[in-house]
Amino acid sequence: MDKLRRVLSGDEPTPEEESSIITQMNDMSTLSWSTRIKAFCICFVLGIFLSLLGSIALFLHRGIVVFAVFYTLGNIISMASTCFLMGPFKQIKKMFADTRLIATSIVIVAIVMTFISAIVLKKAGLTLIFIIIQSLAMTWYSLSYIPYARDAVRSTVSACFEV
Repeated sequence: MDKLRRVLSGDEPTPEEESSIITQMNDMSTLSWSTRIKAFCICFVLGIFLSLLGSIALFLHRGIVVFAVFYTLGNIISMASTCFLMGPFKQIKKMFADTRLIATSIVIVAIVMTFISAIVLKKAGLTLIFIIIQSLAMTWYSLSYIPYARDAVRSTVSACFEV
């Protein structure tokens, strides 16, 4: 368990980092490891539940707006659940690292555009396109945390399309 904790929380801070205000504030408000795991699980399951609830609402003919809102809120909550594992500052820093910058940007734009197309414009087709983009971008973003996963997906997809 300690090994998992070290991997998820990163290396020990340097003496310069220990004296920073952000680190001091983080130290004052840190949760225990078991509380972090429980909060992560609760948020992740809640996010999946909301996404599934949106899918069920779509099949019960409740409309694309209900589906888009529940599905997108589920994705946001699932993505935010990882803040409990590594802390919000480190999570945001990792989200906007060079390897994830494009995927994170596309996820954020797709989320905003999903809400706009569903709630403001009320265009079902456009909403569905943004939900698909959101799903693909979330998948690509998630794969960035697994070593060599993106390379494996790239080579598999390119092999499928080679003639």
